[in-house]
Amino acid sequence: MTDAAARAALSRIFGYADFRPGQAEIIAAHRAGRPVLAVMPTGSGKSMCYQLPAVLDGGLTVVVSPLIALMRDQVRQLEAQGVAAAALNSAMGDAETATTWRALRVKSLRLLYVSPERLLTDGFAARLKELGVTRLAVDEAHCVSEWGHDFRPEYREIARAAQAMGDPPVLALTATAGRATRADIVERLFPRPPEIFVHSFDRPNLSLAFAEKQAPRRQIAAFLSRRRGQSGILYCASRAGTERLAAALEADGFDALAYHAGLDAQTRQTRQDRFQQEDGVVMVATVAFGMGVNKPDVRFVVHADMPSSVEAYYQEIGRAGRDGLPADTLTLYSLEDMALRRRQIDEKALDETRARIEHRRFGALTMLCEGVGCRRQQLLAYFDEASPPCGRCDHCNGEIRLRDATLEAQKALSAVARTGQRFGAGHIADVLTGSASAAVTRHRHDAIKTFGVGRDLPRTHWMGLMRQLFAAQALEEASSEHGGFRLTEKGEAILFGREKLELPELRAPTRDRAEAKGRRAARRAAVEAAEAGPQGAVLAALKRKRLALAREEGVAAYMIFPDRTLIEMAAERPATLDEMRAISGVGERKLVRYGEAFLEALEEATR
Repeated sequence: MTDAAARAALSRIFGYADFRPGQAEIIAAHRAGRPVLAVMPTGSGKSMCYQLPAVLDGGLTVVVSPLIALMRDQVRQLEAQGVAAAALNSAMGDAETATTWRALRVKSLRLLYVSPERLLTDGFAARLKELGVTRLAVDEAHCVSEWGHDFRPEYREIARAAQAMGDPPVLALTATAGRATRADIVERLFPRPPEIFVHSFDRPNLSLAFAEKQAPRRQIAAFLSRRRGQSGILYCASRAGTERLAAALEADGFDALAYHAGLDAQTRQTRQDRFQQEDGVVMVATVAFGMGVNKPDVRFVVHADMPSSVEAYYQEIGRAGRDGLPADTLTLYSLEDMALRRRQIDEKALDETRARIEHRRFGALTMLCEGVGCRRQQLLAYFDEASPPCGRCDHCNGEIRLRDATLEAQKALSAVARTGQRFGAGHIADVLTGSASAAVTRHRHDAIKTFGVGRDLPRTHWMGLMRQLFAAQALEEASSEHGGFRLTEKGEAILFGREKLELPELRAPTRDRAEAKGRRAARRAAVEAAEAGPQGAVLAALKRKRLALAREEGVAAYMIFPDRTLIEMAAERPATLDEMRAISGVGERKLVRYGEAFLEALEEATR
């Protein structure tokens, strides 16, 4: 089939006028039967790289997917587009499973979604071989690598299952794989070297912001107040944290739901369905709410606690703005978060090489939080990608100013050294500010040379500086059991004047400033809403129609049409089915199914 014919099928079936960057080359290699590893950012259309070949060329494509919820959403979306797809997983009943096997036997299915566990069931792969497998797609392929942030041992055995299926061409896809992870995927998953496509990791529609924790609930509420009515995800490190924060946000008038692995399966499913179907729901979740999120119009992601790694951070913020429209991210962090993450590494049973790599990854995460310069540049540099300043992060927007912190650092590091390199940030801050606390006087630290040398600055400033020095790897934990800090080689170099230190300016934790900023943002949002005018009202009407249809059919709202399609409808105002056909995301099947309903909604909204 020619390239033009492939584009025609892309438009007719899926409603897209052309391929997204990178898709055409990957699809061509996959259709030619060559093994392929594709690294593409979230929201770049990875699934189309195996879905379109399956539709165009017939046969059966088996898709290995890590989560049942993700399989369910993909199958429903394909069915809505008229593509024969099904899944086999543990959540299905006997009747549904029997129906899927019948479809496989008569060769009517184009795509079959399975979990790695099901794929490895005795005899399963051999049975698929008898039915004829044309291609194998492995989604979230970073799970195959111990260097990846979501390692799953079952992924290691996919190559063995592929052999049992008759060695169909493999297409492995992921959004998060640095050089080491890519090498591990190639070694573990492919019997022969694949073609490797690594596209930009950049998500230019995401704005990146980080802030030290001062009053986390107030900081989060201020951030959300400027985004009322938008869908978003708020990640917490603990189950209890999700419950507390969701309750606090609900009391503030937000439609907030807690989500974690401790909830029963029905509650989790009900809450996920609400998040998928409705606008304006804030999901307060642990990372249990992760790879299964397939909602394209998530407008923000907040980390209430420091992420576990740069890869995890990238994967989690990647849930926002998958429709390509602007989205915001905010990450809060603290010294306690950093100490916990470092302690978790130290407590793992790792060999020397792996421990060194883990500490290097931790260092990259802390520098992303506390480093100088463009956040996006730092993030992309971690994935070996050079880029100019983004102009959208908090550094580029001038929200973060830098200072020469060498003299302050020397005072703090001297206090750490003179107190015996075993005390925590609070104790060191007391020494520096000349506070004769019970612990300070008991240890006679009120008699050392550095007692009171920092009394010109508040205790909170020195506490913040200790966090920055820890993040800059000038300090490390003295003891995993008792905490406290000691100097590193870098810390000694700064203390003795061999190295200068430039750090972001510490921000004073004032309620007035946060509230004033919130009031300014609220006024700005009101102006923007007014400026939206008639088009905003039309878009709202289209969203109401979409929600009604989604509830009626029991599917996620974006499966009817994503926000991007509705925004184009509101702007273009199609008056006929032919005009509706030209809207991006409206394929033939959806035109027949929903076209008249949305034309009616447009007509009513524009009277």
